[in-house]
Amino acid sequence: MAATIKDIGRVAGVSTATVSRVINNLGGYNEETEKKVMAVAKALGYRKNESARSLVQKSTNTIGVIMPDVATTFYGDIINGLEDASYENGYSVILTHAGINGCRIHESLNLMGERRVDGIIIVSVELHEAEIEALMSLDIPFILLSTKTNREDTPYIKVDDFSAAYTAVNYLIENNHRVIGMAGANPDDPIAGTPRINGYIQALIDHEIKVDLNLIKAGDFSFESGKKAMQEFIKDQAPITAVFCASDETGLGIISICFENGISVPNDISLVGYDNSTVSYMSIPPLTTVAQPFYKMGSEGCLKLIGSIQNKTKIDSIVIPHELVIRQSVKKLS
Repeated sequence: MAATIKDIGRVAGVSTATVSRVINNLGGYNEETEKKVMAVAKALGYRKNESARSLVQKSTNTIGVIMPDVATTFYGDIINGLEDASYENGYSVILTHAGINGCRIHESLNLMGERRVDGIIIVSVELHEAEIEALMSLDIPFILLSTKTNREDTPYIKVDDFSAAYTAVNYLIENNHRVIGMAGANPDDPIAGTPRINGYIQALIDHEIKVDLNLIKAGDFSFESGKKAMQEFIKDQAPITAVFCASDETGLGIISICFENGISVPNDISLVGYDNSTVSYMSIPPLTTVAQPFYKMGSEGCLKLIGSIQNKTKIDSIVIPHELVIRQSVKKLS
């Protein structure tokens, strides 16, 4: 694996920021520090990304957007929001996909470097330390949408997934449901999967309802995940009266299998989705769901990025409020 500026900083005993300043000849350090950093860089075989460095040499009035390849469609509203905001401010947008589970994130970042974008928006891609370092090395403003890291220097805008999931399950409990399944979340996804599962569990615990892990059906937030989950509920003869779905498309998958098996929604089983994507109100019945304000997320994220590009200001993270949209997929039990 290629050496990063973090590796140089660790060996040289200086901060990543200092390494970046030395490598890019930005000043603010003494001669001894410069010699030490350059010697370590040479010893570790560090190769500076000249195309990335060229990003700061000239404005292109272009914003790069990196998003995952996924089976869900809610990203459309985020893209619409950020595109509207960018074009209104004289910026164009380059869009690239980071692959399933972000497997092509480094290629996407390299593309942004080659295209000399002025800033980067990353949508719903989990970033590990190597990706964060690669992003930092571009030395341009960036913001994360619908994702975050455990580092304070990676600004983001997202909903509190734990709280939103809790709201969804609490609504089912308020409607007298006591055996509630969950479907579609990826337990290995620390950004959206784990918090939604934990929110579901906490809502049950707070209402003194027994948590049955067999009623949690994992997935990848997709339509197929919902179908598979409902097929398993039927096979297990699970005594559920309701399901919290980790996405609206998962909810549609459940509705599909219910239709095939003569199970009525909401008369036989109640559903709450997550996202308030376009498909949620197109379904039959229209899906009660937790709304993430995707358009606003895209628009506000883009405006914050442009402000940072133009004014060299720090971007602050925002936890954006969620909302429960009540439609017709939940029946109150007597």
